[in-house]
Amino acid sequence: MEDLNAFVPRVHFELVPIKDLVSNQEYQRNLSMVHVKKAVENFDLNQVNPIKVSRRNGVNYVFNGQHTAEIIAMVSGSRETPVWCMIYDELEYAEEADIFANQMKNVKALLPIEIFNANCEAGNSKSLMIKGLVESYGLKIAAASTPGCITAVSALERIYDKYGYGMLDHVLKLIIATWEGEQKSFSANMLNGVARLLYAYGDNLKDEIFKEKLGEVSVKELSRTAKERRAGSLGYAEAMLIYYNKKMKGPLHWNTLYANKLGQNVNYSDSDGQNDMPEVSLTE
Repeated sequence: MEDLNAFVPRVHFELVPIKDLVSNQEYQRNLSMVHVKKAVENFDLNQVNPIKVSRRNGVNYVFNGQHTAEIIAMVSGSRETPVWCMIYDELEYAEEADIFANQMKNVKALLPIEIFNANCEAGNSKSLMIKGLVESYGLKIAAASTPGCITAVSALERIYDKYGYGMLDHVLKLIIATWEGEQKSFSANMLNGVARLLYAYGDNLKDEIFKEKLGEVSVKELSRTAKERRAGSLGYAEAMLIYYNKKMKGPLHWNTLYANKLGQNVNYSDSDGQNDMPEVSLTE
């Protein structure tokens, strides 16, 4: 009969004060205090994992978890604080380095939709508000790109975090009214592009004009124009602005789009009629 213990690592668990841990091996990453401070701000005791330690010649060498130790030390205010350690007693230095290098090799990272769904199940208020808003428009957040579903959950969260609930509502409402639920209109670049425009121009961008002008442009054509402009959501915002401004007597100013992007103040009372729109070629 096969010995199942052969699949159990030869380790033991022990509480070790942080001051007795050493993290100075050459193979390790440099300690990121930016990461530590951010983690401290969002500290959750239930998210703390055991620290992997190689005990060689009586010294506790950390080969996985140096940031965890620093986070707990900062939160507790003391390096006397004990942490659970998974201790290996028979490793050589080269074995430690090998484990460190390959520890994430077969770990499957969580997808944004998986994290979002878990947050909904946990009762996270932000996730539930986003979910409720999307469903109020008869849509769903899902992993598969099918009619009536939005897969760009990271874009939804980004808009909510950066601009607020009202902006996300406005973005969804405008996209649905303009492209009537076309599946590709809910891509990350489209969602973020519309948010950029609405944030930059505020009430100067008229929903009815947007729906009229952009509703005549297919998502495929808009995407092609966007890619000719530049990568990402800014390219989509530029493409939408081109079509919005077409044949307009009082077009929206292009510098406003970039001024807000840089966090500069914008003078909406400017009415000199000047427009620095880059030259484009569109079929009339």
